[in-house]
Amino acid sequence: MDMLVFGAVLLAALMHAGWNTAVKIGLDRVSSVLLLSLTQAVIAAVILPFVTPPAREALIWILAGAVLHAGYKVFLVQAYTHADLSQAYPLARGTAPLIVAVFSALVLGVTFASIEIAAILLISAGILLMALKGGALGRMQGKALFYALGTAGFTASYTLVDGIGARVAQTASGFVLWLMICDAVLMAIYAAATRGRSAFPALLPAWKIGLFAGVMSLGSYWIAVWAFTQAPIALVAALRESSILFAVLIAAVLLREPVSRWRWMSVACIALGVVLMAA
Repeated sequence: MDMLVFGAVLLAALMHAGWNTAVKIGLDRVSSVLLLSLTQAVIAAVILPFVTPPAREALIWILAGAVLHAGYKVFLVQAYTHADLSQAYPLARGTAPLIVAVFSALVLGVTFASIEIAAILLISAGILLMALKGGALGRMQGKALFYALGTAGFTASYTLVDGIGARVAQTASGFVLWLMICDAVLMAIYAAATRGRSAFPALLPAWKIGLFAGVMSLGSYWIAVWAFTQAPIALVAALRESSILFAVLIAAVLLREPVSRWRWMSVACIALGVVLMAA
């Protein structure tokens, strides 16, 4: 992978971990993802006039991506409802790069060097180790497993759709900004349908942290979509999941949270995968 792309994706991973840490604002999870989506849409709408518009052929990809992003958020919230966050999130994110890699090889005809395959496997293995050994509730079953794996399916799907769509659009910037606006519309419809008008006033007290998290989240995914157009999607998808490595380090160093030996083993595994990706 080109070192510029490699460094940019690592920055995106750090920003992803940063907004996930910042969004611990006391809101329930539905409100949190709604606030994030609306904030990103407002920022995107402000920037949109200054970027190249996407090609018309990309419209279907933008709409498909928005549906998949909204589905990802709904399934993630449900996964958190039925399982420990420390298990649901790593399981959802850890399996997605594997799905993307397999699809890229079998359907898109992408070939990977042995070291790239090893890097993808190490990063995914490190993340999955957190899910299988790092959680408080043991192995997930039933609805928890269904929603966690469903979240992984949505993650892999929107990664592929966004990667291909950004190339069709011929502008990563125009693609991702329209995507965020469409995603916010869908999430607003979902929130209104499930909670009514009260869903929106409840967001006002948290608007400052929502603005910060929205900037970080939009910036992180903007970089990722750009990277999708510069390198194999599967490699970018795997490297982006190193955000969990940064999240553990932030938790240990800044938040002074206890980190188990299993998590440190996971961090070591992910870090080795990142090193191989840069080789």
